[in-house]
Amino acid sequence: MGFKNNINYDDEFIKEILLSTKTIAIIGLSEKDNRPSNFAAKYLKNRGYKIVPINPVTKQKYIIGEKVFKSITELNFVPDMVDLFVKKEKIYAFVEEAIKIKTKTIWLQLGLIDKKSEKTAKKAGIKFIMNRCPKIEYAKFSGELGWAGINSNIISNKRFLFKNG
Repeated sequence: MGFKNNINYDDEFIKEILLSTKTIAIIGLSEKDNRPSNFAAKYLKNRGYKIVPINPVTKQKYIIGEKVFKSITELNFVPDMVDLFVKKEKIYAFVEEAIKIKTKTIWLQLGLIDKKSEKTAKKAGIKFIMNRCPKIEYAKFSGELGWAGINSNIISNKRFLFKNG
């Protein structure tokens, strides 16, 4: 069994999501600098995305300099993407909340796969990605993975440039 668990997405589909997204609500964003959610959020924020931390258990008022919300339902706007860094058993409940607010994209982080959530989101007309990281996908398409000596499997003489913000 491969790392991606045979879940494939067309590069153009992912690029379109990353290019059209301006705001990302990250459910499960940790206040701890060494956690993957925090690292990914900082990276994406530094690339021009507006990050909205959603963390129901932290006592912190701000994470990566952004106001923390306990629930996505507290927001007075709809983020373009809801990115989940949560335990597998909590995925569906958060997906239902994201569907209720009518976000454009629901993204499940590496290691998170939920076919029921995928089916429900797609039925509601919401783009759905699972078992991927938007930070890694962004780095792949921007050419930054190559800077670290990682093969992105993209052969092109053109650099894909993102323009956010």
